[in-house]
Amino acid sequence: MAFATTLILSLTAAAATQAADCGGSPAPGLDWRECSKKSLVLQGSNLSGADLGGADFSMTNLSDSNLARANFEKANLMRTWFNGASAEKSNFDHVEAYRSSFANAVANGATFLSAELQRADFSGARLTGASFEKAELGRANFDNATLTGARFSLANLSRADFSSAVFEGPLAFEHAFMFLTRIEGLDLSAATGLEQSQIDLACGDAKTKLPAGLKTPAGWPCPPPE
Repeated sequence: MAFATTLILSLTAAAATQAADCGGSPAPGLDWRECSKKSLVLQGSNLSGADLGGADFSMTNLSDSNLARANFEKANLMRTWFNGASAEKSNFDHVEAYRSSFANAVANGATFLSAELQRADFSGARLTGASFEKAELGRANFDNATLTGARFSLANLSRADFSSAVFEGPLAFEHAFMFLTRIEGLDLSAATGLEQSQIDLACGDAKTKLPAGLKTPAGWPCPPPE
């Protein structure tokens, strides 16, 4: 009985410590796992290396923040602002980030594995070496984003806009779903994993360059996006 009482007290103390972390001010390496940080203004915060897994940041402003190597895995980031933030090598795997904005963010080497990113705004973002494997990116905007070495294998890119993206070398598209994906003007000659069936669904134009062996569909160019 004494052992059980001691164990309960220890667990209660540990829970209290974790709850106290949720009230802490933003700081590098902070532990905010599972904390509620909804609808806050945290612009310009330094959360580099912080553990934010499973936290609720929905509708919170994290623009211009230092988020390098932060862990957001399974966090709620719906309609969250990351504009101009530094998020290099951060972990956004399995996040819910519908309509979130990463405009002009620096997220080189970040991972977005199986992330829900429908209608997310990545315009002007720097995403060199970023992984979007198995991500949901329907209607996502990559206008003027730097995508050198980015990976979109098995991602849903339905109606995503890449038409003004900037990159050198190959992008990976193995088994990506590319229904009405905007690839106008892109040089995809070095892209890996592209198949004719994907190209037939996508929207390119006369300036789109395809890998050897793939043909320009008769339906190009597509009508303007709705």
